[in-house]
Amino acid sequence: MTVDGYYFRDRCRLCDGNDLTRVIELTPTPPGNHFVEAHECDEPQQAYPLELYFCRDCAHVQLGHVVDPEILYRRNYSYVSATSPVFVEHLRQYAHHMKQEFDIPEGALVVDIGSNDGTALSFFKEAGCRVVGVDPATEIAQIARERGIDTVCEFFAARHARKWRDAYGSAKLITSHNACAHIDDLRGVVEGVKHWLADDGLFVIEVGYLLDVYENAWFDTIYHEHLDYHSLAPLTAFFSSLELDVIDVQRISPQGGSIRVITQRKDGPYQVRSSVSELMEVEKQAGLDREESFVAFGQRIEGVKLDLCKLVNGLKAEGKSIAGYGAPTKATTLLTHFELGSVLDFIVDDNPLKQNLFSPGHHIPVLPSEAIYEQHPDFVVVLAWNFAESIMQQHQRYHDQGGKFIVPMPEPRIVN
Repeated sequence: MTVDGYYFRDRCRLCDGNDLTRVIELTPTPPGNHFVEAHECDEPQQAYPLELYFCRDCAHVQLGHVVDPEILYRRNYSYVSATSPVFVEHLRQYAHHMKQEFDIPEGALVVDIGSNDGTALSFFKEAGCRVVGVDPATEIAQIARERGIDTVCEFFAARHARKWRDAYGSAKLITSHNACAHIDDLRGVVEGVKHWLADDGLFVIEVGYLLDVYENAWFDTIYHEHLDYHSLAPLTAFFSSLELDVIDVQRISPQGGSIRVITQRKDGPYQVRSSVSELMEVEKQAGLDREESFVAFGQRIEGVKLDLCKLVNGLKAEGKSIAGYGAPTKATTLLTHFELGSVLDFIVDDNPLKQNLFSPGHHIPVLPSEAIYEQHPDFVVVLAWNFAESIMQQHQRYHDQGGKFIVPMPEPRIVN
């Protein structure tokens, strides 16, 4: 790493090719999860570049600048899975589906990479499986242990996988929810997975899906934790180079559009399903294999910026009060690139780890959700837009009392 805490990666994270071209440049931001206390608000936070690169060799899309993971995850990391009821239910259904679809027996070992607070593993544990989580965030790993989930507080790496297999046995299922896009040495991680995976085991990842980001202009999912913006065709080639076959893929809705990619060892027990070739054809038709598609995507982002800024700045000029709902990592990208940091009076969030702190960069106060009833803002911008429907249903009372929600993506709109 450089003294500034980041470096530029000039080779593709999947195919190791060096023919990378920049297609999108966003405004630099601090790490999107680095909330600060009141006494730190007068201190500027370091901002890091946010530039998206396209690999002309394999069509993978990725960040060029890599922030030291010790900066991103060891300190001040505040995302916990259990604060989102929608995501908790998704993980519950995932555990049930995997156990039934692939006949995972009681007593089998299930491993979760980037296990966070242990929510996903808790459902496998309830079903009788042995579980182990791996997560580098110290405070979050402790929360998981307090919930009874055996958790190794470490970055997942091949050098550790052999000792973990010796300690826990081989894994029938190794899973990862929204973590593999955060890993710089993804090849090393998959090598570690192969060490720990049983011969008939499955490695399943859920990652944000580039096609959904591209089609809906969800640019705010671009932030420093997300090093990769995955599509199926480059992933399939990547896994094949590591002697793993993609046998199934499913499009899923949490986190604003994701894919679940199921892999096994070469010559494993399961047949490759038609979903794999079908989705790769969809990607090709959409133009995900062409760099000019992403140049045009950057132009669409600027169009959304103009529309949202016109809407909220107009309301502000009329003397309306505006708050935000949700302080996800992507809100830092949206507020910074759209220059809206001075528009919001406050933000509410259901995660107690973020409450009574101040947002990264702009230092907007973050309060419990009750504040929208106590302070009665005229409008609330749903920054956690991927959960907009459940948030608005949960807070129907705010609407009944005369408040209005603004959903910023993919097209800004006031919900009446």
